[in-house]
Amino acid sequence: MLELLTIFKDIILPIFIVMSIGFILQKKFAMDISTLSKLNIYFVVPAFIFVKLYSTQFSASLFGHVLLFFILLLIILYVFSTLFAKILGLNRGEKTTFSNSTIFFNSGNYGVPVNELVFKGDPFAMSIQVIVLTLQNILTFSYGIFALQSVNTSKWKAMIGYFKMPVLYAMMAGLLCNALNIPIPSVIMVPANMIANAMIGLALLTLGAQVARIQFKTALSAVYSSLTVRLIISPIIALLIIGLFRVEGVTAQALLIASAMPTSVNSAVIAEEYQNYPEFAAQVVLFSTIISAFTVSLVIYLAGILF
Repeated sequence: MLELLTIFKDIILPIFIVMSIGFILQKKFAMDISTLSKLNIYFVVPAFIFVKLYSTQFSASLFGHVLLFFILLLIILYVFSTLFAKILGLNRGEKTTFSNSTIFFNSGNYGVPVNELVFKGDPFAMSIQVIVLTLQNILTFSYGIFALQSVNTSKWKAMIGYFKMPVLYAMMAGLLCNALNIPIPSVIMVPANMIANAMIGLALLTLGAQVARIQFKTALSAVYSSLTVRLIISPIIALLIIGLFRVEGVTAQALLIASAMPTSVNSAVIAEEYQNYPEFAAQVVLFSTIISAFTVSLVIYLAGILF
């Protein structure tokens, strides 16, 4: 119980404070949420990804192991989401947003603080979380955007549309500059860091504004199904993968806890940007964040016992 209260106080409550501000501002001023989403995708997210990829040092061996775990987890989650979507009878657009809500999890503004709290600033554990965060951002702003665009247009046009996204070039620049150890002058890094630091706040503000428009009477069966896959099935799959490859210690704990995070805020942001059931996406993010206060605490407890 004490651990649950600590996680709520240090992680959940700050998140909900920012979301509440967005909720209140939307109710008072009726902000243009499409503009907020564009600020996320075209302004703060590219800077955030570039800064993270450039400034984090990865071990090739560790990166390979986390990448393998990540790919297996997402493939299995996608299979489960497809199965649930078929049972629920979702159309193509609903299925895409539903799948995004299960495979994109909040490894940044939720996962990083959880990792910091659980492992008390252990740099090795944090490096695992940063790798997961990097892979999540790459997936969200590549496949996630491509999948949403292809709902209303051809796959070829969707691919062309993705190549117009600044996120792609931010990822490439960050990886290249990191790999080649290219020094970035302060005239670029200082504003890049300023913009990157705004990402979490703006994303949560946008989510709060989206929540203010939610009609909670629709598609609740799909919401519940998404929560089941994201918060329950995902850590179970992760545990099986960890057992299969006999991963132990801090690595096993960090990977298991990372897999239990709630749905990514960015899944709601891109759903809003491409107008593909944004209300459903926002509902899933909201409910998964609330319920994760209990499920993540349980996973943290089990990780400590099992590894």
